[in-house]
Amino acid sequence: MYQILADGILLLHGLLVVFIVLGEMLILAGGIRGWCWVRHWWLRVVHLGCIAIVVAQSWLGMICPLTELEMRLRALAGGGHYEGSFIQYWLQRLLYYDAPQWVFVAVYTAFGGLVLYTWLRYPPVKS
Repeated sequence: MYQILADGILLLHGLLVVFIVLGEMLILAGGIRGWCWVRHWWLRVVHLGCIAIVVAQSWLGMICPLTELEMRLRALAGGGHYEGSFIQYWLQRLLYYDAPQWVFVAVYTAFGGLVLYTWLRYPPVKS
């Protein structure tokens, strides 16, 4: 059961990454093309909040709580970290990299700056 929960957390983590990255691309494209839905207040608040958390964690040197929960569940399942099911194997290839911490801080900060720029350039509108 713990293995299934850990895979679910990894899937959730992957979906959040997709929401942040793909969401930003769609917001930029929609701002340029005049799509109304990309200015939806709650979508933009959640999007900005997600990247703000990522940037803050990287600056504070924190490990993502989802990563910690996933690793704890894998340990409870009696397995090592990042071994196991198909979902885990492929999603981890997209989420976990081998690079110095400063690279992550720089990338997350730059992406957070892009999200903030988008917020100001194409501001959300309350419905």
